[in-house]
Amino acid sequence: DHPDSVQVDERVERGGVRIELTTRSGDLGKLIGRRGRTAAAVRALAEIAAERDGMRAAVDFLDEE
Repeated sequence: DHPDSVQVDERVERGGVRIELTTRSGDLGKLIGRRGRTAAAVRALAEIAAERDGMRAAVDFLDEE
């Protein structure tokens, strides 16, 4: 319901990058999508982009508390 409230943080770690997507409490399910399809698509895109640079990618979906 609040797409502008999604916060994206990126951390470079050993051999890769970790992306954290944080949203308002209650909106996490919408970010993940039905049966996790949206989350899977976001993870796949991140992995493909990182692989082009010879890195690995991990995406975490978090909600504010």
